[in-house]
Amino acid sequence: MTKAVVFDVGETLIDETRIWSRWADRLGVSRFAMLGVIGGMAATGRPLRDAFELLSPGIDLEAEQIAWAAAEPESLRVNFDADDLYPDVRRALSELRSRGLTVIIAGNQPPQAKAALERMGLPVDAIYTSAEWELEKPDPEFFLKVKEVAGVKAAEICYVGDRVDNDVMPAHAVGMHPVLIRRGPWGYLHAELPQASRYGTVVDSLDALPDLLTPA
Repeated sequence: MTKAVVFDVGETLIDETRIWSRWADRLGVSRFAMLGVIGGMAATGRPLRDAFELLSPGIDLEAEQIAWAAAEPESLRVNFDADDLYPDVRRALSELRSRGLTVIIAGNQPPQAKAALERMGLPVDAIYTSAEWELEKPDPEFFLKVKEVAGVKAAEICYVGDRVDNDVMPAHAVGMHPVLIRRGPWGYLHAELPQASRYGTVVDSLDALPDLLTPA
């Protein structure tokens, strides 16, 4: 029986299209090229950082972000706000809580992401990031920390994310029930991998979760 639902952030709750479009503008490449190369990283299993090297050879990513912040201190740059939430997020989170489930956000995110999520006033019980835990998925310790903060058994936790490698497999390995959301570059591609349905459940919308986890 599921007692807690824990959500990844990027491409699970947050549509990252605006973030990558701003990166394209910053690097002076077309948005189509930026989004296409990111899709290529997802398709070939390469790290996201490789996309920047392909589009801007020799780039120092950390230095570029510092320079960007100095040039545009008031812009969102690599960050997100409530306008980036997928349309089903508030509705699904509210319904899950109304059915008595604990709802938590915990994903690989930088320090500023927690404050951004808190400002949205989402109907959740707690928000955590990899930065504050100093743990990143797919490290098993990240998922053990999720279990700790949820305060229930691993088998009573549903972890929702968009990747087989970062979400489905490591969550399953510690005894949780993984759900893969089929959206974003990784979500669409990883939904086709046999591990997605073998070790978890694939859904097309967060609206499917309430009835999936609390059937009549």
